[in-house]
Amino acid sequence: MDAPAETLPTVRDLVLRRADDDSLAMLFEDEHYTYREFTAGCVARARLLLERRSDGPFHVGALLDNGPEYSMLLGAAAVAGAAVVGINPTRQGAELARDITHADCDMIITESRHRGLLEGLELGAANGRVLDVDSPEWAAALAPYSGTEPPDADIDPLAPYLLLFTSGTTGDPKAAICSQARLARIGEVITEMRKLTSGDVFYQAMPMFHSNALMAGWVPCLTAGGVGAFRRRFSASGFLPDVRRFGVTYFNYVGKPLTYILATPEQPDDTDNTLRIVFGNEGAVHDLERFSRRFGVPVEDSYGSTEGGVAVSRTPDTPPNALGRADESVKILDPDTGEEASLAVFDDAGKLLNPDAAIGELVSMVSAPTFEGYWNNPEADEERTHGGIYWSGDLAYRDADGFVYFAGRNFDWLRVDGENFAAAPVERILVRHPDIDLAAVYAVPSPSVGDDVMAAVVRRPGSVFDPEGFEEFLAGQDDLGTKWAPRYVRWAETLPQTETNKILKRTLRRERWESDDETWVRDGEGYRRLDSDDVGAIRTEFEVRGRLSVLDV
Repeated sequence: MDAPAETLPTVRDLVLRRADDDSLAMLFEDEHYTYREFTAGCVARARLLLERRSDGPFHVGALLDNGPEYSMLLGAAAVAGAAVVGINPTRQGAELARDITHADCDMIITESRHRGLLEGLELGAANGRVLDVDSPEWAAALAPYSGTEPPDADIDPLAPYLLLFTSGTTGDPKAAICSQARLARIGEVITEMRKLTSGDVFYQAMPMFHSNALMAGWVPCLTAGGVGAFRRRFSASGFLPDVRRFGVTYFNYVGKPLTYILATPEQPDDTDNTLRIVFGNEGAVHDLERFSRRFGVPVEDSYGSTEGGVAVSRTPDTPPNALGRADESVKILDPDTGEEASLAVFDDAGKLLNPDAAIGELVSMVSAPTFEGYWNNPEADEERTHGGIYWSGDLAYRDADGFVYFAGRNFDWLRVDGENFAAAPVERILVRHPDIDLAAVYAVPSPSVGDDVMAAVVRRPGSVFDPEGFEEFLAGQDDLGTKWAPRYVRWAETLPQTETNKILKRTLRRERWESDDETWVRDGEGYRRLDSDDVGAIRTEFEVRGRLSVLDV
């Protein structure tokens, strides 16, 4: 940002400007809070954080479900000049400990339902510095600061305010930095673009450790002075009852929530609701129109990343399966040569005919200088911005009319149900299995939206796949994330490799579930052998959902 630091907007300003506002701010279950109460809660927590901080980075880990405590912790960190580290409760064991120590958490704010996840873990600077918001100790610690004035704090608008775990092309998750200035600016832009006002009720059901919840939900609500209606965790069956109960007008999403909601039984009065706008990214194209028609609300889907480097916007004339258009600074480059990819050529059925020439990495030629980086990861920073270019890590192609199409992600990371994660941790878990010598994990298309997890494994000689035993093995891995279990398992004697013995994931992903090796699919609660009828049924499901071109790519 080119403006002087003292003129940049801050989230602290957004919090404190409503200290005397008695309008409604938050709804949660049977609780409600005014903006006056919200601001006072933020100030009290800010003073507590300042009193409890130790030497080193002022990083506060948040291991909490959605709700007023998470919201007030975000406000408190802004007031105090701290950074909030969003901790994903679906990660467990060593992987969870790694996230906490990598982000240099000074303390962790959690609740009783998640406290057990931390037991026995090495937490670095946060060892012995875990506060439980359900406990009497928490209430006693806050009590001295009730009704106090905001603390004096030297706020740097460009310092880290959020550390949001995302995933790169390989290895462990990275903690993307977002400053107060950037988040406040995002709030301004989305509020203006979506015409959001203090009369809107924002349904905040996406997990608040995720960038979508904060950038598309929490900060626009705070900017507009609207009401945040929090749900602890997203529920498809609870969606419409919540909309009606709280009078929700705005819903943000990422990934598959629209698909899950549409899977609930349709009712003749579904359009009897208060929704005014639905906004998000990575919704299935087939579901956008269906959702809009069923619930009588416009759905605006877009493309963007946690890091903020590339944006693509849908327009009314955007073709099916396209992301939309981007400005001239966004290009598609061959990541090896740096040359611009060719325009896409399609046949009459819409199949891409020149994928090798047309598919490249989606980049921005101008946003690298404004990229705020990853915490404690200069190698990842270089990977993202080398050559003065911002490299998104996403593959795409562009047609002759300028529409950009998403072609997947680098083959070493996946996005399932809106959550990014790297393949390497899953591979490390799978090779613990006594019958597996080598594992390759990669993304294959999901019929609805995003990716499914596929694992190709080199089995030990003489071993056979035991579906029940494999399920028991997965259930016994404490560090296996809830989204990580493979949907497909390719059980093989050998896998395609380079001359240097690197597994050819590009080949595996192209072959998907249609190789000569036996392949198992997780259907319901267990695995079963995939047959030719299943392969045909999978293709039909993609066709029904309007995603056949994704398979053909």
